[in-house]
Amino acid sequence: MEDSESSVKISCLRGSDEINPGLVDSDSFVNLNEDEKVIELNFKEGPPTPYLQDKADEIEKNMKTGITIAMWKDFALSPGGLVNDRIRKQGWPILLGLNPNACEEMIPEENLREHPEYSQVVLDVNRSLKRFPPGIPIEQRLALQDQLTNLILRVITKYPHLRYYQGYHDVAITFLLVVGEELALRIMETLSTNHLRDCMEPTMEKTSLLLNYIFPLLKRLNPDLFSHLERSGAGTMFCLPWFLTWFGHSLNHYKDVVRLYDAFLATAPLVPLYLTAVIVNYRASELLQLEPDMATVHCFLSQLPDDLPFDRLVSESVELFAKFPPESIEAEVKERTRLEKEAQQKEEEKARKRRRGAIKRGGSSLKAQLERIVPSSRAQLLLLAFSIAIGFYAYLRGNGGPPAIR
Repeated sequence: MEDSESSVKISCLRGSDEINPGLVDSDSFVNLNEDEKVIELNFKEGPPTPYLQDKADEIEKNMKTGITIAMWKDFALSPGGLVNDRIRKQGWPILLGLNPNACEEMIPEENLREHPEYSQVVLDVNRSLKRFPPGIPIEQRLALQDQLTNLILRVITKYPHLRYYQGYHDVAITFLLVVGEELALRIMETLSTNHLRDCMEPTMEKTSLLLNYIFPLLKRLNPDLFSHLERSGAGTMFCLPWFLTWFGHSLNHYKDVVRLYDAFLATAPLVPLYLTAVIVNYRASELLQLEPDMATVHCFLSQLPDDLPFDRLVSESVELFAKFPPESIEAEVKERTRLEKEAQQKEEEKARKRRRGAIKRGGSSLKAQLERIVPSSRAQLLLLAFSIAIGFYAYLRGNGGPPAIR
C-alpha cells in the first residue's frame, strides 16, 4: 500500500506548483473549536496486510481494464475500503459520477475576498493546522491553507444560497489532501448541493431534524439502550460534529477518516447517521453502566475511541440502512421533532415569564424603596418646595446676597 504521508506530499507538491445542547447558533456556525482540545491527526500507518495488498493489486488491475461504478462501490464498502490514496484519487470522483480527468474554470482568487464569510473561513482554516500532515515544509503548508480557503470560498460564491458552517472545512481538507485542488473543488460542489445541502441552510433546523433519525434506529437496534438514553435526556447534539464533518473532526487517525469517506461516497447521504446509531449501539455495555444523567452521557458519547472496528461498523450501517430505510422511520422522526419543538417553545415561554416576573418584582421593589424615602404625595411636594428654596438661597449667596431694597 502506498504510504499515506508520501501520497499527501504529492498533493502538496502539486499545489505548490500552482502558487490549499448549545453547539448551534443562529448563523449556522457550529462551535467545534472553543473549549475543546484540538486533535492532531495521526498520518502514520504500518505496512499493509497481505489482504490489503492483494486488494490494492486487484483494484489497480481492474482500473486498467475498466471498473464500473458498481465495482467501485463494492471495493469501497468491503474491508479496507479503497486501500490507499492513489486509488482514492481515481475512485472518489467516479463514485460521485464525476470524470476525474475533466477540468473546469475556477472563480479567480481576487473575486473571493469580498465574500461575507471570508473572515470566518480564514479563521477556521488557521485553526485546522493540526489537520495537515506533520513535517511538510512551511511553504507547502501555507499553499495548502490558501488552497483550502479558496476551495471553500469558490463553492459558496458559486452557490450563494449555501451557507458555510464551521466543520465544512474539515470535509474540504480531506478531499484536498487526497485528490488535489481542482478535483476537490468539483467534489465539494457535488457534495454541497447533495449530501451536505441540508447542513448548509441559513439555520440548522433541517440538520437538527436529520439528527433525530438516530433514536428511532437505536430503538430498533437496542430497545434497552434507547430507553436508557431517553431517560438521560442527552439528545443528539453529541454527534452533530460527526455528521457535519463526516467524522473528520472527531477521529484521531487519518486512515480511519479516509476509510469512512470511501463508504460515505459509495452510499446514500444519510448513511453517516446510520453509522452513528451503530457506533452508539456498539458502546451499549458501557453506556448502560452510566447513570442516566445528561451531562455524563453526553460527555461519554462525545468522545470517539481510537480502536473502533470501522470495517465491521460500516457493514452493519449498510445493513441497517437496507433494513430500515429513511422513509420507513420518517413519521417517527417528524413526530419526535414536533415534540422537541413544543418542549422548546414551552421552555422559552417559561423563560419569558420568569424575565417578566423579575422585571415586575424589580419595579415593585424600586417603588417600595421610593415610598419608604418619600412616603406620600404631600411629602413629595414639601420636599420639592424645600429643594427649590435651598437652591434659590444658594444662588443668592453666590451672587453677593439679596438685592438691596429701594
